[in-house]
Amino acid sequence: MIQRAVFLDRDGVINKDPPHYAHRLDQLEIIPRSDVAIKLLRDHGYLVIVISNQSGVARGYYTEDQISLFNNALIKEIQKKGGNIDAIYYCPHHPDAVIEKYKKNCNCRKPQPGMILQAAQEYNIDLKNSFVVGDKWSDIEAGKNAGCQTILVLTGHGSDEVLKIKTGVCFISSDLFDAVNKYIIGYNRSVM
Repeated sequence: MIQRAVFLDRDGVINKDPPHYAHRLDQLEIIPRSDVAIKLLRDHGYLVIVISNQSGVARGYYTEDQISLFNNALIKEIQKKGGNIDAIYYCPHHPDAVIEKYKKNCNCRKPQPGMILQAAQEYNIDLKNSFVVGDKWSDIEAGKNAGCQTILVLTGHGSDEVLKIKTGVCFISSDLFDAVNKYIIGYNRSVM
């Protein structure tokens, strides 16, 4: 069965992005209404998949084990509001890594679409009828490179990123909740 999905960047879209790389449990703070937005997506039949660049691993700031602990805590917080995250993909690579095994130009680091394409294959996702929501142009470009519809939110880095107008217009929303209600759920109601 072909499925629709909403691919969400993590830091700055679901949870607040602290000054220095979200990776400790005491840094986990859900952006208001993002947990409710994720529940709405699930209620409307979308898979919810997180795609996140985590170059802090390559830079030696934290480990993949710390990412797993943080992601598991995030999933539990979302579940408290009745939502669910179906999968989390992350890229630990960076071309300027200090940890050699993570030093590379890969196809999973956004704006490359590797994480989206991998999820699409594993979950049989119709990318044309799916969305990518992010707070950086690299998120938007990854979504466009995968053939998805895209939404830039003004939380996280979004209010700065929106000033750097890029080619290829995307939807713009104040936050994830607004994006879900205005463009994702509302959009699909109008075309179905």
